[in-house]
Amino acid sequence: MSARLDARPSARPSGRLNRATTPGWLWVPFALVLALTLGPLAGLLLNVPWAQLPGLLAEPEVQRSLALSLGTAAISTGLCAVLGVPVAVLMTRLRGTAVDLARGALLVPLVLSPVVSGLVLLFFWGRYGLFGSLLDTLGIRVGFSPAAVVIVQVFVSLPFFIVSVMTALAGIDEELELSAATCGASANQVLRYITVPLAAPGILVGTLLAFARSLGEYGATITFAGSIDGQTRTLPLQISLALNSARPDQALGVCLMLVAIYLVVLVAARFAGRLTAVWR
Repeated sequence: MSARLDARPSARPSGRLNRATTPGWLWVPFALVLALTLGPLAGLLLNVPWAQLPGLLAEPEVQRSLALSLGTAAISTGLCAVLGVPVAVLMTRLRGTAVDLARGALLVPLVLSPVVSGLVLLFFWGRYGLFGSLLDTLGIRVGFSPAAVVIVQVFVSLPFFIVSVMTALAGIDEELELSAATCGASANQVLRYITVPLAAPGILVGTLLAFARSLGEYGATITFAGSIDGQTRTLPLQISLALNSARPDQALGVCLMLVAIYLVVLVAARFAGRLTAVWR
């Protein structure tokens, strides 16, 4: 056993191997991409009115947008976790044409434009939509409400969560689960004590990705939920309103706030990724 383990290739190639197998010209596109990525961020930072920033971010409409964004993103991320883990387990364990078609259907929101996503939600959940009309007869209106914001965020974020969890599940040694089942563990016990704990770091990464995606959603939100102060106006919509109202300073301040939140999520996702490597 020890000899076999010693024969395993290193998961992290040495610097010497990297230098020997990496062409030098790769640094050219790397530097270009880095400049194209960091350049716009530098432009944002150079134009932020730092002296006025505390007052701009303390304005009531900005605070309401922040609270709404964080609250709805947290709820939608929780829903993604509750719905996405079972779906990811099924999509990883099952095989067949029907499963492949279902997997493709679940990933459709990844390729839809934001406006199209908003329209399909409107035609399903809206007052005159396929399901929304039934809810309307019961006195329940979903469109242009905080619930609409959550629905939009789940719709666009759930595929990111599912893909992340499926990747984590694919890395689990099936022999561990089969051994537990052979020893008498039920399917629920295998899922609870073997599958989910081993996939936990990947689930955490998916949760962070879903939260970030929910927080930044704009196009589908304004199409299906509108931009109502304190009800559906999230931070991205507040930025758009500030620009249209000739208040670029506020727009820049809110942009900086979003970037700061994204950086926190990025650092957390990086930590979770390292946790995944250690966990394995």
